Amino acid sequence: MAEFQLPPNSRVKPGKTFKAPQGAKNVRRFSIYRYDPDSGENPRLDTYEVDMDSCGPMVLDVLIKIKNEIDPTLTFRRSCREGICGSCAMNIAGGNTLACTQASADLKGEVKIYPLPHMPVVKDLVPDLTNFYAQYASIKPWLQTRTPAPPDQERLQSKEDQEKINTPSACILCACCSTSCPSYWWNSDRYLGPAALLAAYRWLVDSRDEATGERLDELEDPFRIYRCHTIMNCTNACPKDLNPAKAIAETKKMLAARSH
Repeated sequence: MAEFQLPPNSRVKPGKTFKAPQGAKNVRRFSIYRYDPDSGENPRLDTYEVDMDSCGPMVLDVLIKIKNEIDPTLTFRRSCREGICGSCAMNIAGGNTLACTQASADLKGEVKIYPLPHMPVVKDLVPDLTNFYAQYASIKPWLQTRTPAPPDQERLQSKEDQEKINTPSACILCACCSTSCPSYWWNSDRYLGPAALLAAYRWLVDSRDEATGERLDELEDPFRIYRCHTIMNCTNACPKDLNPAKAIAETKKMLAARSH
């Protein structure tokens, strides 16, 4: 069995412990990954004891309480608090999810919180998504047409055609799926990953789009789509209950069909 070790400067060290206030009765412990590239120090796990009687129900509520009342240096992304923007995606208790929709009560014992895995870390729980967004842009996620638009009206489609794009259009680009995929971990420079491929499928099945051939040409590459080995982590991780693995499989079928 092969064994791999992190470089010495990447190994996570024990960090500080912040005790709950005296008299707190409903205390939960949260161990949170901390990393400041400007400090020159190794990453560490800081432990926070949080009085849940004075905290909201979601993990994001815990993080906000820690930042506001315990440790203002903690850094994380958040915005909508409604599971719509995808900003607060992180690895919570071993799984990728949104902090704003993950209830603390559904997690057992001490909760460990890390940034999304296998991404460069900007600081603490903030991953660098530059490559992820560049891959999304590479699939040209907009309507491509050659024929002129109908005069004085939109490009219409049937209800049945609309339903084909309805579900994949619900992706919020949180990156939970791509960062749960081992194929993406090892080939993220060339494999587009589940999120970008789900977006590509959304345009491939759009009845109004007229660039299907060109879109398939762009995907037909040993790495861009075929690094998917149907592990299904992406579908299990999606906080919006989407199915990137099925979209990738359907795209592979489209590629196979046109080669015959």
